[in-house]
Amino acid sequence: MTFSPEDLESARKIFSGPIAFLKSAPALEFLPEPTVNEVAFAGRSNVGKSSLLNALTNRSSLARTSNTPGRTQELNFFDVGTPTAFRLVDMPGYGFAEAPKDVVKKWRFLINDYLRGRQVLKRTLVLVDSRHGLKDVDREVMDMLDKAAVSYRLVLTKSDKIKASALAEVAAVTEAEVRKRAAAHPDLILTSSEKGMGIPELRAAVIEAVG
Repeated sequence: MTFSPEDLESARKIFSGPIAFLKSAPALEFLPEPTVNEVAFAGRSNVGKSSLLNALTNRSSLARTSNTPGRTQELNFFDVGTPTAFRLVDMPGYGFAEAPKDVVKKWRFLINDYLRGRQVLKRTLVLVDSRHGLKDVDREVMDMLDKAAVSYRLVLTKSDKIKASALAEVAAVTEAEVRKRAAAHPDLILTSSEKGMGIPELRAAVIEAVG
């Protein structure tokens, strides 16, 4: 699917407007009132989620970046627009080995419950490192999304870090797998936070998802 120049420009304007951190939710009872639609960002630790959120919103430090995988242990909500038009949700990273098992379990329950019970969640963007492709832990999350009937779309990150031929191969393999899944959007978005590749399309995809 391709977006028109008008779609891309409209999305750019929205993301260049007011965007503010709302709150962190370590558990379901801390979630904000479901008054506007939401798009969530999920991915393995070190997939480049914070950098992508910062590039998406054209901010340098909207989402905290850290060298410690799994530092983001809560659901972080960001209001877009004044008044708020929709929210971005930065979900805890998954698939890290360093965190204690009870902490991992707690995060898994939080993600599970949020995905299953959030009526205003219109799409989850599942971030996958283009250098590594889909891992089993990504497939677990995709299984969870399929079962919860939550619409999701895959976004390849760090696409500037591998050769164009290798990127095309990873994209083709990933897309073929995704198209067999019930709740997945059939098209990938290839991005690079450093180079800005795919960021206009990602903005447009978010706007399309929130309707």
